[in-house]
Amino acid sequence: MSHTAGIRSAQKRKTRQSLLDAALLLLEEQSLSSLGLREVTRAVGIAPTAFYRHFRDTADLGVALVEEALGSLHGTLRTTLAATGDSERRIAGAVDLIAELVRDFPAHVRFIARERHGGVQPVREAIADQLERFAEEVADELTGQSEVAGWTRQDLLMLAGLHVDHMVMTASAFLDAARDPDALERAAGTARRRMRLVTLGSRHWLD
Repeated sequence: MSHTAGIRSAQKRKTRQSLLDAALLLLEEQSLSSLGLREVTRAVGIAPTAFYRHFRDTADLGVALVEEALGSLHGTLRTTLAATGDSERRIAGAVDLIAELVRDFPAHVRFIARERHGGVQPVREAIADQLERFAEEVADELTGQSEVAGWTRQDLLMLAGLHVDHMVMTASAFLDAARDPDALERAAGTARRRMRLVTLGSRHWLD
C-alpha cells in the first residue's frame, strides 16, 4: 500500500512540475492574466479538470512560479550583495551573478520582470514579498559592517532595497540585450557604475 501511495505521490509531483514548466513556456509570449488553464493542460496532455488537483487557478500557479524562480536564491543573493571586502570585487560579483541567472534561467527572469507590475494581484504580492525578504536579509548581512556603522534599521533597509531594485533592473536590461554581446557589455558596465554610485553615496550618508 505504501509503495503504491509513493508512486502516486511521485506522479502527482511530476504532473505539477509539468504544469509549471508548460506555463512558463507559454508565458514567454504572453502575460499571466491572459493565460488560460486549458492552454496549460493541453500542453501537458491532461484534462482541464485535472488542473485543480494541483492549483486553485492560474493565479495560484503563478504564485508557485514566483517561489520556483526566487525562493532558492535568497542565500546566494544575500551573501553576494552584502559581501564584505573590496567594493569593486563585490560589485563585479553581483553583476556577474545576475548575468549568470539571466543566462541560465531566462524564462523565470522574464516572468518575474513582467509580472512584478502585471495584472494578477496575488502574483504581484508574491513577488513583492520575495523582494522584501531579500531586502530584509541583505540588511541583516550589512549590519555590523564598518561602512554602515551608526545607521538606523530604516536606513539599512533603504540601502538593501536599492540593491534589490537594481538587481531586478539589471536582470531586465540583460534580458533585453541577450542577443547582442556589445549591448550585454554596455548593460553590465551601466550596472557596475550604478552600484558604484550607490556604494560611494552610502559611505557619506551620515555626513
